[in-house]
Amino acid sequence: MPVISKKGLEMPASPIRKLVPYAEQATKKGKKIYYLNIGQPDIKTPEIALEAVKQNDIKILSYSKSEGSETYRKKITSYYLKNNIKVSSEDIIVTTGGSEALLFTFGTVMDVNDEIIIPEPFYANYNGFSQASGIKVVPVISKIEDDFKLPPIEEFEKLITNKTKAILICNPGNPTGYLYSKEEIQKLAAIVKKHDLFLIADEVYREFTYDGIQHYSIMEEEGLEEYGIMIDSVSKRYSMCGARIGCLVSKNKSVIETALKFAQARLSPPTYAQIASEAALDTPQSYFDDVIEEYVERRNTLIKHLENIEGVKVAKPKGAFYCIAELPIKNSDHFAQWLLEDFDVDNETIMVAPAGGFYSTPGVGLNQIRIAYVLNKESLIKAAHILKEALKVYKD
Repeated sequence: MPVISKKGLEMPASPIRKLVPYAEQATKKGKKIYYLNIGQPDIKTPEIALEAVKQNDIKILSYSKSEGSETYRKKITSYYLKNNIKVSSEDIIVTTGGSEALLFTFGTVMDVNDEIIIPEPFYANYNGFSQASGIKVVPVISKIEDDFKLPPIEEFEKLITNKTKAILICNPGNPTGYLYSKEEIQKLAAIVKKHDLFLIADEVYREFTYDGIQHYSIMEEEGLEEYGIMIDSVSKRYSMCGARIGCLVSKNKSVIETALKFAQARLSPPTYAQIASEAALDTPQSYFDDVIEEYVERRNTLIKHLENIEGVKVAKPKGAFYCIAELPIKNSDHFAQWLLEDFDVDNETIMVAPAGGFYSTPGVGLNQIRIAYVLNKESLIKAAHILKEALKVYKD
């Protein structure tokens, strides 16, 4: 009998999606589930993006350029300029979601058995992308007690070897909601230049920053032109997760030329989704102002109710729409499954993401969960109540 590859067998299951079968069974039993496990916003997609597809009169749905439509790439540069990011359309490759941009980046800057340093907890799929690319994640742990701020730069220095090729951050962070400051970005810039490494920044949550704090992109930092690679996506910004449009941005010409070869191998990004994404760039600022106001209220509501649960510790996010909560339990995988299979309050329960999958260090984060506050305030209050009641009766 043919055998499966070692790479495939070691590919980690998504901590976000692996509980789906239990949720489906709970739904069949008639339970209502509050989905806190996945970053799918309930905010409406801008009508301008949807109309661009509906009103289009394409007669032949043909390939686009491998690097993405020229009109779209040029229009993106105007959006970036509003965010103090000065790039040209030649610095951009449009991808099928931010996920493909990361895969292209890993393939461009690292070979099999090379190493990438990532502050953890981090977006769970970084583990999967690394495994698929045959590279090793070297974690540097950030702590809930510090709201998951950047670990001391000396901790990064200790981990650098001749196999290290890059440092990867998510800013604002998934799953922590932490927003790196300008000073923290500058510390990272200094270390990558000192050791001749790439600095990769996943900035898909750029719009979602709170408390008057501004996002600072690595693309704004002078001197990082040859070192910086930015990953971006329309998924969260415009509530267009299903469009699957992202991009890779770098002023390093060798990076762009090499990544383009990966882009050519998969032919092109989806045409209709690029049309919708290009139109979305005309979304008025009022849309984002309303969205940010809503997320701030949701964050404050959720954090307030979590802090009132005995034994729960939570880091207050400064961006994105996630938080990590530490619970008085031993194994959040078991707890999350138990919530779906065996627990309810008035036939309602919650679905959360066990946080162990957001770490690569074995045994870390097993008593933590990630909560996505993408539901309305009333639902978040109910969800927090269900969590409170569940912790009263749950036995590890």
